[in-house]
Amino acid sequence: MSRFKAFTVIIHIAGWLLFMAFPLVFLNSRGHDTPSWSLLQKHSYWFFCYIYIFLFYSNAYYFIPQFFLKKRYTIYTIIVLVLLGGVYYLRPFDKLLRSSEGRSFNQARYFDHPPADRQMPGGPPPYQPDQQASPHPHRGNNVPHRFFHRRPLDSSSLFIFLMIMALSAAIRTAQEWQLTEQRAARAEADKASAELSFLKAQINPHFLFNTLNNIYTLAVTKDDNAPDSIMKLSNIMRYVTDDVTADFVPLQSEIDCISDYIELQRLRISNNTVVNFMVNGNPDGKKIAPLVLMTFIENVFKYGVSKHENSAIDIHIGISNQNITFVCSNRIFKITQENQRTGIGINNTRQRLAHLYPEKHVLNISSENNLYTVRLTLQT
Repeated sequence: MSRFKAFTVIIHIAGWLLFMAFPLVFLNSRGHDTPSWSLLQKHSYWFFCYIYIFLFYSNAYYFIPQFFLKKRYTIYTIIVLVLLGGVYYLRPFDKLLRSSEGRSFNQARYFDHPPADRQMPGGPPPYQPDQQASPHPHRGNNVPHRFFHRRPLDSSSLFIFLMIMALSAAIRTAQEWQLTEQRAARAEADKASAELSFLKAQINPHFLFNTLNNIYTLAVTKDDNAPDSIMKLSNIMRYVTDDVTADFVPLQSEIDCISDYIELQRLRISNNTVVNFMVNGNPDGKKIAPLVLMTFIENVFKYGVSKHENSAIDIHIGISNQNITFVCSNRIFKITQENQRTGIGINNTRQRLAHLYPEKHVLNISSENNLYTVRLTLQT
């Protein structure tokens, strides 16, 4: 990363050196006798450079992020028009050109018509314009008028302004696109990590062993629930291995996986635990990031179940036009140090939510009144 930043700085420096060399090359091409390096001593040259450097960085690192990328197009347009008016008023390129032309004209006038006190003895008298030949004596020599006449429109300054603004906007947009691609890549990695974490936490050998044992018991006792339990386990395996490859899946598929998981967990918990699972609203047409809720549901059954004390597990999913609301709670029991929550799964879920739902989710986790409660709201 440090090498990339150093390379970026070098590119910026090289670009501005080329830009600052532009007026020197341009004025030389116009046949000026003044050495190019003497332009570096002129205030108009540095004024020209500072104006466009300021425009480039202010647009790229302030106006574009604060207004354009936040879709505040009207304010951004007004700012650009104000800056355009400022460049039209200041005329940085016109001032630089006039300053250089003024110096060349004075030099040419000095050598073509030297002062009287520098005439050679016996030489011709200094040139005196015919004042009576012109009805306007103060306009007798119109050469300075041609050089110093203020042009109605400094098109060069405006053209450079538009190029600088367009270039800064393009560079900033490219940087934002690159950041978006990086976030997407991180989201993909986090999704893969979440899937792997889910497989290790839920569909691990221990989970499969207990579930298959329970299903075996149902089969031996010829319980009618045995075929249905096998089908639920198969649905979960299919969902976590095949269906969650997309960034977002139908909400109904996620609800079906949660429902099957809860039903399989009912086989192992005792009658001391009551599980309340409710879904309110219509999930049709809604999508959700796959397995984003499973970390919380897994924790509920891992830490909210006791073989000796009564407990209740509440899981609620609310669906509205704009939001998906998930709430789960369980009683807090005194557990040994080995079984305490490490918080790794919760932290991974927080990071995944930040990537998949930037500024579109609210997650609150509380431990009050001996209840561990998770409230998650997702904007759809």
